Amino acid sequence: MPQRLPRRAFFQALAVALPAVSISAAQDAPKSALNLKSRAAEAKPITPGERKLRIEQAQRLMQAHKIDAICVAGGTSLNYFAGVRWGNSERLLAMILTAKGDPFFVVPAFEKARAQEQIGLGFPGERFAVYAWEEDESPYEKIASGLKERGVTTGAVGIEETMPFVFSDGIGKALPAARIAPATPVVAGCRVIKSQHEIDLLKLANEVTLAAYAAVYPLVRPGMKQEEISGLIATAHQQLGFRGGAMVLVNEGSALPHGTVQPQVVRENSIVLIDGGCSVLGYDSDITRTFVVGRATDKMKRVFEIVHAAQAAALTAARPGAACEAVDFAARKTIEDGGYGPGYKYFSHRLGHGIGMDGHEWTYLRKGNKTPIETGMCFSDEPGIYIPGEFGIRLEDCMYVAPGGAKLFTPPSPSLESPFAAA
Repeated sequence: MPQRLPRRAFFQALAVALPAVSISAAQDAPKSALNLKSRAAEAKPITPGERKLRIEQAQRLMQAHKIDAICVAGGTSLNYFAGVRWGNSERLLAMILTAKGDPFFVVPAFEKARAQEQIGLGFPGERFAVYAWEEDESPYEKIASGLKERGVTTGAVGIEETMPFVFSDGIGKALPAARIAPATPVVAGCRVIKSQHEIDLLKLANEVTLAAYAAVYPLVRPGMKQEEISGLIATAHQQLGFRGGAMVLVNEGSALPHGTVQPQVVRENSIVLIDGGCSVLGYDSDITRTFVVGRATDKMKRVFEIVHAAQAAALTAARPGAACEAVDFAARKTIEDGGYGPGYKYFSHRLGHGIGMDGHEWTYLRKGNKTPIETGMCFSDEPGIYIPGEFGIRLEDCMYVAPGGAKLFTPPSPSLESPFAAA
C-alpha cells in the first residue's frame, strides 16, 4: 500500500512548522513575486458518484482475483473509496467491502457520530451499515459478524497493506475458516489508473508547485539559509491556495538525494536543489528543480545536459505496453553513456514512483519491475547525477500516460541559470 515517505512528510510539515515568511520581507524582493493569485477555486472535489464507480471497480477486481472481501482501515485508501479521512490509532475503524453489495463500517462506539458524519459526506443520502463496538468489545468479532451476515465465513479476506498488523491479526483470529490475503491487487488495481478528474487535480497541484518555485527563485541570493528558502516556498504555496513546501539542498548537500541535517547557506555560484510539492484535495505534486545562484561551471552545465536528456528519454519510453523497468533503463543508459555509470554509482535511485493521493504509490519505475504501463498511470520522472563532495543535479516533473505516450504535467527545466524560462 502506498505510504508517504519521510521526505514527503517533511514537505508537508514545512508548511506548518516553518514560520510564514512574508515574501515582501525578503530584501529587495521584486514586485512580481508578491500577491500570488489563489487557484483554490479551480480544484473540483471528487464526487460521490465517482466513489461508487471506484467501489464497483474494486468488486470487479475482487471477483477476478477470487477475493471475497477486503478490509480497509484509516488512511489514504479509506479516503479514496469512502471519502473518510481517518488516521489509525489503537482503536480500529474500518470499511469492509464484499464482492457484491454495499460496504459496511466497523467503528468505535464513542466515535460513531463522527464516523457517520464523514461517511455521509462521502456518500450523501446513502445508509450504509455501521457496526459500533464498545471499549470492552472486540471490533474483529464485529467484522466477522458483518461478513457472516453477508455469507462470507470462508474464502479469502483481503487486508489493505497499510493496516497495522495488530488489526489484521485480530481479523484473522476472528475468521479462523477464512484465508487472510493481500488486498493490493484490488486496491492498487483501482488506484493506479487515474480518471481524467484525478489527472486534472494532479495537473493543478504540479502547476501550483512550479508557480511557487518560480515566484521564490528570484529571491534566492548569497547569504540565505536553506530554511529561509523553504519558508518562502511554503508562503508562496499558501498564497496560491494550498499547503505545500520543499526540501532545499545547497552545494555538497545536493549530492545527497534526500538531504542532510547539516546547515547550508547559499554562496555565490552555489548549486541549489529544491524538491517538494503540495496537496490539492488529496492529490500530490512532486517537482525538483536544480539551479545555480550566479554562474554555472562547465562541469555543472554538462551534468545538467545529461540529466535533462535522461528525463526526456524516460518520457519517450513511458508508453502504454512498455515495462516499467524499460523507463528506468532509458534514463539510466543516457546517464551511463554520458560517463556517469555504471548502474547506481552516480544515479543512485530508481527513475520514478507512482503518484496520486500519496506522494509515492504504485507502481515504480525501477529495474526488475516488469509491470506493463497502462493509460492513466501517473509517475514522477526524476533522474539525477550525484557527485559526492561536490554537487548533485536532479530534475523532476510528474507525467501521466496517455494513449499515445506520456506527457509531463509541467514544462521541464531549460537550464541551470534559467530554470523557469519555460514555465
